[in-house]
Amino acid sequence: MATASSIPSQELLDQLPKHLHWEAYNIYQWEGFWYPAAVIRGMLAFRSNYKARCDDVILASSLKTGTTWLKALCACIMDYHDDQLSSKNPHLVVKTLEYEFAGETLNPDDLSGMPSPRLFHTHLPYSALPESIKNSECKIVYITRNPSDTMVSGWHYFNKILRRNNQDPYPFEKEYNNFCAGVHSYGPFFDHVLRYWSESLKTPNKILFLKYEELKRDPKGQVKRLASFLGQPLAGEDEVDKVIWGSSFERLKNLEVNKNGELPFGNVPNSAFFRLGKVGDWENYFTAEMKQGLDEITRMKLEGSGLDFES
Repeated sequence: MATASSIPSQELLDQLPKHLHWEAYNIYQWEGFWYPAAVIRGMLAFRSNYKARCDDVILASSLKTGTTWLKALCACIMDYHDDQLSSKNPHLVVKTLEYEFAGETLNPDDLSGMPSPRLFHTHLPYSALPESIKNSECKIVYITRNPSDTMVSGWHYFNKILRRNNQDPYPFEKEYNNFCAGVHSYGPFFDHVLRYWSESLKTPNKILFLKYEELKRDPKGQVKRLASFLGQPLAGEDEVDKVIWGSSFERLKNLEVNKNGELPFGNVPNSAFFRLGKVGDWENYFTAEMKQGLDEITRMKLEGSGLDFES
């Protein structure tokens, strides 16, 4: 694991720009992005100890952009689980590595002993990935989502996990302002998205860039595209349908395992990952001024990139 001297002390963290996240804990700006202290420690251990194999698959995403669905889809496509999704939350089937290293539930020996192909996930921005991932032939699948829906989904998620004991919801406008300013866990959102987008344009055989809205609109086409990229093309429509059903929001939300229990990292309720699963929920929360403001930020951030979002 990363040595004690390589892990930042609280004294060092307190010298960094920090923000009180949801009136619950500090997040710190490290290498241009915002993280809780535990994630910084997990990230550094991940970078020090992870050695990519050429057939590894790394799923990547910012927060609340379709991570749970992508994990379930890839687990089904790669036949990685013997239907473990029936008895395990997708976040236990496909583990997020910086969380595992932060919780010291993984060590290099565990990783080296795993059979190939290995399937993992990270919320880290591209710049924070271990060099062995960037320089190897392993594949990366990145998923993103319309920023308005991302922000609303995150607001619900953190209300669920941080505002317990009958606390009032965190002020929506306050979280909107934080999101627009890029001061949120793994933010700024647009910096996160744009670097993976630009890298996918440079190396399309290594990085597949997916949009949540396209998966919702054309699940069969996008699942075929994903399976082909993973080197696991599906034989026919029946296999495509099986993957779509096995990873579907409706199926997973109604499984007993996802109605009860918690994930070990952060004691997050399994049910927190299955709220709505729809496109356009922002319309129920945004004022016209909010939508106009975030749309303008989106336009400025994406200008010249060739990337756009459906609203």
